[in-house]
Amino acid sequence: MDKDVEVRDDVLAELAFEPSLDEAAVGVSVHDGIVTLSGHVKSYAERNSAEAATRRVKGVRGLVQKLEVRLPADIVHDDEEIARRAANYLQWSVYPRLEDLKIKVENGRVTLDGRADRYAQRMDAERLIQNLSGVTGVVNRIAVKPAAAKAPLVRAEIEKAFKRNAELESSNISISVEGGKVRLDGKVKAYFERALAERAAWSTPGVTAVEDRLNVGA
Repeated sequence: MDKDVEVRDDVLAELAFEPSLDEAAVGVSVHDGIVTLSGHVKSYAERNSAEAATRRVKGVRGLVQKLEVRLPADIVHDDEEIARRAANYLQWSVYPRLEDLKIKVENGRVTLDGRADRYAQRMDAERLIQNLSGVTGVVNRIAVKPAAAKAPLVRAEIEKAFKRNAELESSNISISVEGGKVRLDGKVKAYFERALAERAAWSTPGVTAVEDRLNVGA
C-alpha cells in the first residue's frame, strides 16, 4: 500500500475514534506525509480536536489546517455575550491572571491581548477560550515577557522537561540557547513529538523565542 494512502486511512480512523469530534464532514488528503484537513466542523473545539488527533498518527510529517467552523443555528451567540463569558472564564480560572487583558469578539472570533510571564500561560488562556460555545476562532496576541534567565539554566530546564516526558524520545534532539532564544535541532520519530518538544521549550521560564528545526522521520 502507498505510504500516503496508509497515513490517510490511519488519520481517518483516528478522527473516527476521537469521541469529542463528529468527523462526518471532515476531508483528509495526504501528500508526502503532509496531511490537509478540509471540510467543516460544528465548533472551534472540534477543529482543535481534529488537529490533535491528526498529530498523533504515525507517519504524519506536517499538517495543513483548512477546516471551517460552522456553528449550528441553535448555538450561535451574540458577540457581547461571548466576550462577557470569555472575560469571566479567564478571571475565574485557576491559571495566573494575565496583565492588561483585553478581549475583542467579532462574528464569534475572539482576539486576546495582554501580557503573560510564560508562553504556557498564553496558551492556557487560548485553550480555555476555544472551548466556549459560540466561538468560531481565536487570535492570540498575548505577549510573553518573561524575566531574564541565564542560557545554561534555560537549557538545563528544557533538558529536564524532555526527560520527564514519557512520550518524547529526546536522545536525538540538540538544544542551543542564546539569551532567551532557543533553537531545537535533530530528529524525532513522530509529528506529535515535535510539538511536545516545542511546548516544553516554550514552557521554560526565561524563554522568549523558539526556533524549531526538528525533522520528523523514522
